[in-house]
Amino acid sequence: MKKNLNIAIAAEIAPAKTIIPVLEKLKDLDADDKLNFKINKIIALYHGLPAKDLLQDYCDEFYSIGEGRRGTPKYKLPFLIFRDIVKSYNALSGKDIDLLITVGNAGDVRKSIVAANILKIPILHIEQDIYNPIEVISQANIVTVPNEKYLTILKGYGLKNVVNIHGYPMVSYVSNYLKKSTIKNIEESSDILVVLGGDLKKNQLSLLLNEIAKLNMNTFIAPYRFSRDYVKSLVNSPNVKVLNQYVDLISYLKSTKVLIYAAGMGMTIEAGLMEVPSVKIEGFHKEHASVDLAKSLGIPVVKIEDIKNVDFDSIHVDSKNLLESSEIAIDEIVNIINDFDFSSKRSGLKVAKNIWNVRKIYR
Repeated sequence: MKKNLNIAIAAEIAPAKTIIPVLEKLKDLDADDKLNFKINKIIALYHGLPAKDLLQDYCDEFYSIGEGRRGTPKYKLPFLIFRDIVKSYNALSGKDIDLLITVGNAGDVRKSIVAANILKIPILHIEQDIYNPIEVISQANIVTVPNEKYLTILKGYGLKNVVNIHGYPMVSYVSNYLKKSTIKNIEESSDILVVLGGDLKKNQLSLLLNEIAKLNMNTFIAPYRFSRDYVKSLVNSPNVKVLNQYVDLISYLKSTKVLIYAAGMGMTIEAGLMEVPSVKIEGFHKEHASVDLAKSLGIPVVKIEDIKNVDFDSIHVDSKNLLESSEIAIDEIVNIINDFDFSSKRSGLKVAKNIWNVRKIYR
């Protein structure tokens, strides 16, 4: 008789889009009795309500383990992290969880892995937009990466049990979303759409907006990670319009001539699949999977001060084999879960210290 497995998922909004295609495949295989186990239940440890909304159709129980902490004073962070570790512990405790799957490299990974370690729950960690991995992934039993380059990087820290899955499962999610979504007609189109995401520091915003204004083109700004009122206070050009805080980006991407963005993997995948002529702003992380992916798609990655030197007309974005490699990555993760080695050893505290030492440059 097959074992009944209880699985927990820990994710915030972007990583939730990575795990959903995996959950869909698992559920299909489970329904056809093609797994080595039966899925008893899947619980979600969600980081922010948008992540819960995304996972609503795929999980049986939901537990909040925190919200985004952008802009939180540093002196408050230790307390908030400890509080969220306790939330994660309470969410996992007493549920007979057989496997925790964590996705991404934000706080949700840190606190849920710590809690799972206390409870001795095996962990599969999926790294996708790699730049400065969190130290506690050394406490995961298995870690996956999207390509060979990042396999080498993580093994360089001393991490054991690192597996290359050869792609990005999120691509499948975005592709399906694009097929199902209704593209709204934007009454006023733009020459340039600027998306302000997590790759931009607040002290860089003024410089970016000044460089955009110098282009003297009809421009829309999507604030996202920054206060709309604050962004508006920095805009002095009549050619630049600040949109609402959160807009339907797909529709705006369809109606713009050029995208300029300071964001990571999600935006790179959307721009790539839609083949929108795009420019990615170079972030503060030099080793970054989304940078590598952007370049492979034909999206130039430039410093803010070099935007003026970009020939927008020469940009040609080619989605290549994005979707094909995504399906391979989904199958790879499903196979890892199906044949999960519950005896695999964690890499340990020495590896955590190695990662800690490298991460000093980001503090």
